[in-house]
Amino acid sequence: MDISIQKSKLVNHQKVQITGSKSESNRLLLLQALYPQISITNVSNSDDSVLMQKALTSDEKLIDIHHAGTAMRFLTAYFSTLKDRETIITGSPRMKERPIKILVDALKMLGAEITYLENDGFPPLRIIGKELTEHKVTLEANVSSQYISALLLIASKLENGLELTLKGKITSVPYINMTLSLLNSIGIETDFVDNTISVQPNTMHLKPQTLTVESDWSSASYFYSLIALSAVGTEITIAAYKNKSLQGDSVLAVIYEKFGVTTTFENESITLHKSATIDNTSKIELDLKNAPDIAQTIAVTAFGLGLECYMVGLHTLKIKETDRLVALKTELEKLGAEVLITDLSLYLKSSNKINSDIAIATYNDHRMAMAFAPLGLKVPIVIENADVVSKSYPQFWEDFTAIGFNLK
Repeated sequence: MDISIQKSKLVNHQKVQITGSKSESNRLLLLQALYPQISITNVSNSDDSVLMQKALTSDEKLIDIHHAGTAMRFLTAYFSTLKDRETIITGSPRMKERPIKILVDALKMLGAEITYLENDGFPPLRIIGKELTEHKVTLEANVSSQYISALLLIASKLENGLELTLKGKITSVPYINMTLSLLNSIGIETDFVDNTISVQPNTMHLKPQTLTVESDWSSASYFYSLIALSAVGTEITIAAYKNKSLQGDSVLAVIYEKFGVTTTFENESITLHKSATIDNTSKIELDLKNAPDIAQTIAVTAFGLGLECYMVGLHTLKIKETDRLVALKTELEKLGAEVLITDLSLYLKSSNKINSDIAIATYNDHRMAMAFAPLGLKVPIVIENADVVSKSYPQFWEDFTAIGFNLK
């Protein structure tokens, strides 16, 4: 399904309720599978979380997680701990191109039995669940935080817990801290000192408890973009958010001050207000190593405002649903941008023209569809394969229609 966005204008002072964080939901769903006395509210209704729930409650030997990269990594660790259960875990053609060797090697160091069914280092995998008795693992510190979190989430169920040593400079620290905070919230003891993370084995029966998932900050990024691209005085309120969030993408509140957007926290909601016009001679410089998922949104916002933008810390974008750096460059250049990329950075030159009626390819990547949609405030634009948004934000187009977007 393609969606044509006619040039639109936001209806001012609207309020939008956004689904729970996919990152928090998937972590808590796995912990709930390990500890059934946990209850969860405001679980994400994203495709990824629905697939995660389905896999965790399935008795089938074959588990297909389609495009869900987080689920692939977390479930690989989870099924490795289920004694005597044989599981084959697979996914979409793109998933079979996304590396998982670092995690598999780490699990094997703990005693896991995992074999590759097609290409070494990539899904699909055959997993024979075992009691994992080893407890020490060393990883390069700049690997995807999802590999690290996958290990941490199962650690309390290991006979001797886990001591994980990270070599070098750690990236995506907020996602690691999110995992550790959620473990702590259910009563699991952890320690993170220098480059060593320890998780103690759980020897007690955890108390029944209910945990509420905060709404997704990555999804909030598209509303920040909308306000940045709107006239001074425009505002929108989105819920439900916390001032002290576990999500690394909450850095949006600081970053978008550079785009003239202020954030006010009140009653588990945030109000985004366009308070100033940004001079198009300004240059945006950001290190997004701790929040790479918002890079696409920021690049499109900067382009829509005619700003020069330089972002680093983007090395993990090459192994997402698509190579997001290449995809960004290709689609922005269709619109008239000048973009330079390396394996870990993106440079956008300032410009004062946006080509209209351009069809944006989304590459089966939900964030490509949602990041480019706000440009509908500037020019008519077409989003191809628009239903890909269901991976993380199924109500995206309904919410955009409700706040003033003219969609066909």
